[in-house]
Amino acid sequence: MSHKRRSAAPLILVSSCTQERGAEFEDRSVSLSLNYPQAVVAAGGLPWVSANQPDPAYVAEAVEKVDGVMLTGGEDIDPKRYTRRLPARVAATVQPWDSIRDTFEILLVEEAIRQEKPLLCICRGHQLLNVALGGTLFADIRLQKPRALDHCRTDKKDRVVHEMECAKDSLMARIAGGGKLGVNSAHHQAVARLAEPLRATGVTRDGIIESMELAPEAEGLLPFLLSVQFHPERLFARHAEHLELFRVFVRACRLNVVK
Repeated sequence: MSHKRRSAAPLILVSSCTQERGAEFEDRSVSLSLNYPQAVVAAGGLPWVSANQPDPAYVAEAVEKVDGVMLTGGEDIDPKRYTRRLPARVAATVQPWDSIRDTFEILLVEEAIRQEKPLLCICRGHQLLNVALGGTLFADIRLQKPRALDHCRTDKKDRVVHEMECAKDSLMARIAGGGKLGVNSAHHQAVARLAEPLRATGVTRDGIIESMELAPEAEGLLPFLLSVQFHPERLFARHAEHLELFRVFVRACRLNVVK
């Protein structure tokens, strides 16, 4: 069922973390860097930050009411969702509320596909998308790819630390304005085996997948899909290419606005 709004700004559902003790009464609370909604606003969108509610009926109605969905960064994904057993020496600590978020965001991906809504995935969201569609992850880059670059540069989370090579025929290359894009890097996990509907459109020199889009044979699955491992919401204010990433997404969402 369609909905009507006077505002021309597309409404975008933004996923969030769960904080064990928040500011009000130390309750379990919604937690999200303000950089995400600020990036959406800067690009012309209207962000709606949602708590993690893994109820199919809630997710279906929420996605129906918005014009696009954005999955954000945060905690590790429960490895049980992509492997039967982690390699030796690789460990993962997952809190119950993190698993709840996994379920909620997997439902969001499924519902965005069912309702054909634009989807932007960032960092954890990038990894979650791959898992939701049947792919796998490196649970620990340092242990599983010891020759890889240092991708956990949280000390420089607001700065470009390395470049990725963009596929020539990709949306990512058009956003970057060429074949390379400088990105920040604050993750210790990464996409391993790509899910079947996806293709890698940005890769660092050590082979880590930094961006994904729909494979040519799956392009009808969604009106827009871009998934990135880096954090453009921390770079958009100083780097035009990273603001353009959000603008391209918001423009796709605007096509879903019911006048």
